[in-house]
Amino acid sequence: MGIVHAKAPPPPQMRNLNQEEWKPLDEVPAHVDKIHFDGVTKTKDDVLLNVVSDLLGAQTVQDVVLKAHGVRQQLEMLQAFKSVDIILDTSRGPDASPDGLEVIFNVKEKSRLDGNINVLAGNNEGSLLFRLLAPNIFGRGESLSADYQYGKKTVGFNVATSKPFLNWAKPRLNQFVFGQTADNIWSGFQEKLRGIGAEFTFESSPLVQHSLRWEGVWRNIRCLSPGTPFEVREEAGHSVKSSIKHILCMDQRDDPCLPSHGSYFRLYQEYAGLGGNVGFLKHEIQYQINKCILGDLVLQATLMGGLVRTIGQDSNVRINDRFFLGGPLSLRGFGFNGVGPHAQECSLGAEAYWAGGLHAYAPLPFRPLGQTLDKIVRTHFFLNTGNIGNFAFTDDYHHNTMVLLSHLRWSCGIGLVFNLASVARFELNYCIPLSSQPGDKAKEGLQFGVGVNFL
Repeated sequence: MGIVHAKAPPPPQMRNLNQEEWKPLDEVPAHVDKIHFDGVTKTKDDVLLNVVSDLLGAQTVQDVVLKAHGVRQQLEMLQAFKSVDIILDTSRGPDASPDGLEVIFNVKEKSRLDGNINVLAGNNEGSLLFRLLAPNIFGRGESLSADYQYGKKTVGFNVATSKPFLNWAKPRLNQFVFGQTADNIWSGFQEKLRGIGAEFTFESSPLVQHSLRWEGVWRNIRCLSPGTPFEVREEAGHSVKSSIKHILCMDQRDDPCLPSHGSYFRLYQEYAGLGGNVGFLKHEIQYQINKCILGDLVLQATLMGGLVRTIGQDSNVRINDRFFLGGPLSLRGFGFNGVGPHAQECSLGAEAYWAGGLHAYAPLPFRPLGQTLDKIVRTHFFLNTGNIGNFAFTDDYHHNTMVLLSHLRWSCGIGLVFNLASVARFELNYCIPLSSQPGDKAKEGLQFGVGVNFL
């Protein structure tokens, strides 16, 4: 959110003539005489004094530039400003020192009430998100937001407050009340949620984000039709879950939807049983790496897996806490959540799964618009495999490996991938299931998917 213009160094033949005048910025002494904030109306003075304290100790021009940039980053972290621009000028006036500088921050605060309508894409479903936002309510970055999501299968709301803290770890405290009603048509049931929660987010290092979250949720499952099988019907009814979650995410990709290089790692852990009548321990992990070879050819490898086990009074994991696999967002060449245990035509989910994928992304054959089109659409070749089930693991690692590698599903295919403004991606593939198991919904032919997280 800003541009620094630097004067080019003089040519070699001129450097001797100007040797005394031309110095690197880290050798030019300077200190800050004055700091101005233009455009501030709501933000409190104590916040501004806190963010500029380090800037007042600058001793060179380079220090001033770098620390002024650090001030801007902290101001942006408050999410209270539309823009933050920096102007450096020599100090003027009778009290000005020879090497003094004035730093001016031109800021534009967000309005007291803002709203927008966005289109969300996920789980092969599009929905509208209506949002009202009141930023910087008390002048220290606090905000209040109200969201309403409307889709064909999902309707929900979320009201949240947020409080940032100025620190190198970028900590933030969120509290929220939420509700959602979702039709899980692949399993023949509808789930209604109502809950409250609190979340603390921070960064342990650049690009490594953590989320510590507590949720208390009332849940109700009901059947979508009279034909819903008994295995799903016996899951119907009310449950109360109180759980703690930890999510670690490290994203080093150049683009979240159609990357050309970089890696992505996500670890999800949940412990339920701090009250209510639901108890389990759940782990899920995902890793992706992208490498550009032979010019514009991008190779991608992805591996993901999950395990959930009951604790306490529950004898089995409920259907709305199990894992599902299959479809254009995960194991291509199969129906949506169509891999694994089934009853009639309904997917029951399972307590463990793993899946892997090898992908190759290449430019279109004729490249009519060159590199501009390469960032929007690419050809896609893939090979996917995975397994899901209620596996019986033991202390024998060799036995566990054989269990995970037995009854594998395989698929391959070719298609096109479209990058939707780095917000979501659209895939259109011709899929060929190579191996399936009884009960799986293998689906050969054209398959399309819209979402953010793909295998």
